[in-house]
Amino acid sequence: MRHSAPRGRFKRLTCVGAAAVLLSFVAAAPAQADAVIPGVDEIVSSPNIKLIANKPKEGAFAPETALNSDLAFQGRYAYAGNYNGFTVYDVSNPRKPEQVTQMVCPGSQNDISIQGNLLFTATDSPRSDDSCKSVGVPNSEPETVPRWEGVRIWDISDPKNPVYVKSVHTTCGSHTLTPVPGKGKDRSSLYVYVSSYNTTVNNLPNCPLPHDKISIIKVPVKNPAAAAVVSTPVLFPDGGFPGDPEDPRDYATSGCHDITAYPEKNLAAGACMGDGVLFDISNPAAPKVLTTVRDVENFAFWHSATFNNDATKVVFTDELGGGGGAECTPAIGPNKGADAIYDIVRKGKSLKLEFRSYFKIPRENGPTENCVAHNGSLIPVPGRDIMVQAWYQGGISVWDFTNSRKPVEIAYWERGPYNADRLVTAGSWSAYWYNGFIFSNDIQKGLDVLQIKDRRIDRAKKNWTWQFNPQTQTSYSRW
Repeated sequence: MRHSAPRGRFKRLTCVGAAAVLLSFVAAAPAQADAVIPGVDEIVSSPNIKLIANKPKEGAFAPETALNSDLAFQGRYAYAGNYNGFTVYDVSNPRKPEQVTQMVCPGSQNDISIQGNLLFTATDSPRSDDSCKSVGVPNSEPETVPRWEGVRIWDISDPKNPVYVKSVHTTCGSHTLTPVPGKGKDRSSLYVYVSSYNTTVNNLPNCPLPHDKISIIKVPVKNPAAAAVVSTPVLFPDGGFPGDPEDPRDYATSGCHDITAYPEKNLAAGACMGDGVLFDISNPAAPKVLTTVRDVENFAFWHSATFNNDATKVVFTDELGGGGGAECTPAIGPNKGADAIYDIVRKGKSLKLEFRSYFKIPRENGPTENCVAHNGSLIPVPGRDIMVQAWYQGGISVWDFTNSRKPVEIAYWERGPYNADRLVTAGSWSAYWYNGFIFSNDIQKGLDVLQIKDRRIDRAKKNWTWQFNPQTQTSYSRW
């Protein structure tokens, strides 16, 4: 993990409850880390980034077991997932985000996406029914016991009063979901790619093996109550990566964890457990696999994907340990639990993915800090490939991969361990750039808003009418 360089000078902030004393900052490159690990709730960062707001979890979302999850944005609002539902925040003043409403509707992990006036939440745990009053059903219960898992659809025409419109059951539930707009004569339709998987060696109720497919839901935009599964394409007719018998943490492919679509480019990238995949989605209802890649040596669980703006590169993440392990330690090293940068190149008539380099935060974390590559997004800087990314308790990293072979971190921010004595799932689940600020959904601490001042970021574009979903990329070249 490149511990040879000293941490150097850094800001040190101490959180007291939900408040933090904020120090001024100047634009500068981040200091590299030595082996000094911050104390509980102590904040360290490079001088060019600071926390400007925090909104703690409230009500039904406050317990330690109620994990905050993904984020999506539209106009002045941020929508924050939680295993118990989702919260709507007014972020028109990023320094003073305000909670607008909280929808209690349990069903892990409530991964969240928006398209137009429709919001989608993913349920990846068997429930007694599709209502918001349902209870969990253990897999040990007989198959005859009623179960539901899949996708819930909400109308957010009035963000202060979301309306639950429809549920769609999907095989193996929905761990994540990806909206893909229809095209041409089909532009009144929306397709939702449902990613789900089975990490066991046994059949599960509602998730029989082999599960080498995704589910695709077709949503008539003007009549979302008519949404239904229209296809379940098998992506891995050969079964995909079979797993590594010598390392049980290297999962076999039995579904996809996440798919990121880039509709303008007719491409999607799938992180599918043991395989990285590039798709042709020119027909959104029938995606075609263009190529797959594997990394048996260093990748254990292909977790997510992000294109650069030109769709000439893909950043894949490896969620080693499933997000619950302390993977940012010298024993794990710099290439596991990391990002992998691939260039998209043309070989004959086909597109291929060619590996270029790894990127991992260069700071050591403690044994009670779950830390691994997780969710992030591009920062829209013309002519550059710059990304902000969450690393759970490893904090937030801003890094430049314009040179695919030599990625460079340019800013970082992190809290010390959530707990010094026990490993608790905590830290930044998602960190995204939206309208000039970084928003992070911290699993335990709530919504964080950060500001970065750096000459390399100054030209980043802003658009308050923008809609942002992490799994549905749009080009910022036309803004």
